[in-house]
Amino acid sequence: MRLAQVLTLLLFIRLTLVHGASSNAKHYIVYMGEHSHPNSESVIRANHEMLASVTGSLEVAKEAALHHYSKSFRGFSAMLTPEQAKRVAESDGVVSVFESRTSKIHTTRTWTFLGIDSIQQYKQLQMDSSSNVIVGVIDSGIWPESESFSDQGFGPVPDKFRGECVTGEQFALSNCNRKIIGARYYFKGFEAEYGSLESQGGTFFRSARDSDGHGTHTASTIAGSVVANVSLLGMAGGTARGGAPSARLAIYKACWFGLCSDADVLLAMDDAISDGADILSLSLGPDPPQSIYFEDAISIGSFHAFQKGILVSCSAGNSFFPGTASNVAPWILTVAASSVDRIFNSNIYLGNSRILKGFSLNPLKMETSYVLIAGSAAAAKGVPPSNASFCKNNTLDATLIKGKIVVCTIETLTDNRREKSIFIRQGGGVGVILIDPLAKDIGFQFVLPGTVIGQEEAVLLQKYMETEKNPVAKIYPTITVLNTKPAPAVAGFSSMGPNIITPEILKPDITGPGLNILAAWSPVAIEATAERSVNYNIVSGTSMSCPHISAVSAIIKSIKPSWSPAAIKSAIMTTATVLDNTKHLIGRQPFGNETTPFDYGSGHINPTAALEPGLIYDLDSTDIINFLCSIGASPAQLKNLTGQLTYCKNPPIPSYNLNYPSIGVSNMNGSLSVYRTVTYYGKDPTVYYAYVDHPVGVKVKVSPSKLCFTKTGEKMSFKVDFIPYMNSSGSFVFGALTWSNGIHKVRSPIGLSVLSV
Repeated sequence: MRLAQVLTLLLFIRLTLVHGASSNAKHYIVYMGEHSHPNSESVIRANHEMLASVTGSLEVAKEAALHHYSKSFRGFSAMLTPEQAKRVAESDGVVSVFESRTSKIHTTRTWTFLGIDSIQQYKQLQMDSSSNVIVGVIDSGIWPESESFSDQGFGPVPDKFRGECVTGEQFALSNCNRKIIGARYYFKGFEAEYGSLESQGGTFFRSARDSDGHGTHTASTIAGSVVANVSLLGMAGGTARGGAPSARLAIYKACWFGLCSDADVLLAMDDAISDGADILSLSLGPDPPQSIYFEDAISIGSFHAFQKGILVSCSAGNSFFPGTASNVAPWILTVAASSVDRIFNSNIYLGNSRILKGFSLNPLKMETSYVLIAGSAAAAKGVPPSNASFCKNNTLDATLIKGKIVVCTIETLTDNRREKSIFIRQGGGVGVILIDPLAKDIGFQFVLPGTVIGQEEAVLLQKYMETEKNPVAKIYPTITVLNTKPAPAVAGFSSMGPNIITPEILKPDITGPGLNILAAWSPVAIEATAERSVNYNIVSGTSMSCPHISAVSAIIKSIKPSWSPAAIKSAIMTTATVLDNTKHLIGRQPFGNETTPFDYGSGHINPTAALEPGLIYDLDSTDIINFLCSIGASPAQLKNLTGQLTYCKNPPIPSYNLNYPSIGVSNMNGSLSVYRTVTYYGKDPTVYYAYVDHPVGVKVKVSPSKLCFTKTGEKMSFKVDFIPYMNSSGSFVFGALTWSNGIHKVRSPIGLSVLSV
């Protein structure tokens, strides 16, 4: 063990002894909103004094405190008993006190599919190499040696950047450059909640260096430099690049072993806001259910980022089911995941010459055919056949599977697919066929030749194995198939709305490519790559779609530097498409199910259209305060949030009247009116006309139905009357409002839950 690691471990033990003095001490975040202190030192002194009032002494208070939030807002995290936390919550100036939860990371072809690869279009989206746009990436760090992070052709670091390149284990000042302009790392929250990094048993670097691969992948998707002839072991070959290759990267490592302490994430956001980031990208979030906004670290940090003019793009999560979308605050751009027009086939050649279509990332070649055996037919002694079919540890008889291809099934959605191949290899098996209809489109990697099949292929395979005396098969290496249809489709794993905190804010906001995405990787992160060290890897998740949207946001920011976060968000949302490449409504994998805005938000991102949206739904901090009033914020809470005395209007403006690019009303009793304001961004006078796709059972009237603009920057308001004639029984019904001048189409999804007419 290195000397530095020994010293860190001794410090951790000391902290554990102090914090463990009270066996029921937990890690709490104390959030206090805006502050007027002159500097960070003043905030820290005040925090210690507040803590001392409940711990009994200043010395114990200093030991209990782990993080201080002192730059963009005030707060701290500390080890407290529930009783102490309650007393702190009663202190003047405290907005909220909540236990630090754990967020999880939501783990080349895509830019072509998004329609920006033709020369003229891509030139339009290119930023000058001296671009000052800075994207802060809060994730698992970065592998700085990757070619994707070359700074060739870049100018000096922008003067506005106030961050640092913090050195650490195998991360020197020289690892930052004119592309990676800053790097920080945070671990105190993780260690308070999970124990020392050394005790976790995995590879890590106590620095901003990425041992996981996830952070490297997301950062290169956003702003990776152009790298030719890139592939994953021959799969998905081509030129790799980020969506905004001339953007600068500021790296904030707050995730370790796939887990991110809220307290660490919040400190990273505090730093990123102060450092001068223009865009923040977070491919992580809490497990459902989502906490209320001011007891959720990402919601708090992004609120202050929004106030400072910084757009925050976050992944919606990979929880499959309705109501599981995370990061749903209206000041966050919430991103779902969808497919591109590319699949990876690893097909099965049966002994009867029939070919079954399989899906995986399989670079391994089988030289001959091997006997097939079902996992259920190879149960170890004392293991029921049904359990053995899942091919988990110690469930298979090695003498029965040796030299054979084992056919396995899935027990739960969260099964570790790769692990099954490890257990089969340990027993002497030579291949795996996994029957997994719900996840067959995801490119899994196995440690031996393996592929995933759906239900139709499973029926054919089972019939063959039952009728053949000696069933054999051969698994072929993966081939990359392009220009597939239909695409995009919402990924089956992508978390869905409604927004369980404020259903009037339809979530997610947008969908983008998140299925089987190739980007840079950490070569030491071999667990996810089936024990193969690679420099580029293919992975799936809303973690992958979020950086696509972050990149487009950075491009818009570079071209429209004066635009607010809400304006950029509106441009992305209102220009999205809800049609796939067959001109039908986007479906949802794996079965092509019908979708709604709870799947795809406003639609699939259209980067080129987002540059010139025509009209913008803008909003600012005052609008957000009015929104918070509508959901019950008190004057005292608002004062602490904003740093100034703030009163709500009486009655408050309804939450559905927030000037959001989508329109949502929940628990609707009878007719009501919704109001919006649009800002015109164009050169010449123009007229926009309203077109309505009516929700089932609701009549919609727009007044005025024609908007006449004479100059750019002009604002016009309109009213939308909803007159229901049918009860929707608490479910949402959907439609859309589109403003068009014949050139631009500005589309807003509508979602209504009608309780009574």
